[in-house]
Amino acid sequence: MAKNEMSQKALDLTEDVIGMNPAHYTVWLYRAKVVFSLPKDVSEELEWLDSLTSAGSMKYLKNFQIWHHRQIIMARIPTLPPTEIPFLARTLSKDAKNYHVCSYRQWLVRHFSLWDSELPYVESLLRSDIRNNSAWNHRWYIVFGRPSLDGGLGEKEEVSVEVVDREIEYVVVAIWQAPQNQSPWNYLRGVLKESRRELGQLKELAGEFANLDKEDEVSSSHALDFLADAFAAENDEERAGKVLELLAKRYDPIRKNYWNYRRGLLGLGAVEA
Repeated sequence: MAKNEMSQKALDLTEDVIGMNPAHYTVWLYRAKVVFSLPKDVSEELEWLDSLTSAGSMKYLKNFQIWHHRQIIMARIPTLPPTEIPFLARTLSKDAKNYHVCSYRQWLVRHFSLWDSELPYVESLLRSDIRNNSAWNHRWYIVFGRPSLDGGLGEKEEVSVEVVDREIEYVVVAIWQAPQNQSPWNYLRGVLKESRRELGQLKELAGEFANLDKEDEVSSSHALDFLADAFAAENDEERAGKVLELLAKRYDPIRKNYWNYRRGLLGLGAVEA
């Protein structure tokens, strides 16, 4: 590195060092520099990366540097290789919540404009595990993160009413499958906020899992949380405070201080768990 040597020998040495310490980001950056300096097909570098992850070693699958290096290499390829998406599917089958793989896949979607083909894959992940918060995050990115072709940097494409209705319908089904799963409740809040709709429109749904007339039969603390915000948005401090009291005393007492803080924002006193 001191001599700035760009050779096959230098490339081989980076492979040795990476084998001993795959988190050595300086060596990864030097390797990329060597790869681009040699008269070398970058697809060969992808094949080498595939061999590392295919070995099944978690020291590579959970390593940020290997996915950053893959992104650098992939950015030099004009069209998406047909093997890339199947490769990622195999990788995620080993760990469906691998943050680095999911982040790389989002970059891939944006870089190669794969927005229209990605949703079925996300739905397959959620069918396998409705509690996969990484899949919920990826779904949000696919549906609401698409950049606008006409807007400036950072501008997102406007989502149609039909798409919003579809997403609400989808997430409601997911909530019925696992009402104590926080991910779809958070997703629902995001959809309503993104479409400028009120939480109160879905109070009836939340009431299916948190009927205030049947305090002993609450099946979702997240439904209570949803109701608390819906009532507060309607300036119904009494019912919002009642819901927060149920959370603090019975259904989420470990976060009593947080629920009491929320009561304080409504001008209500604290309750003891």
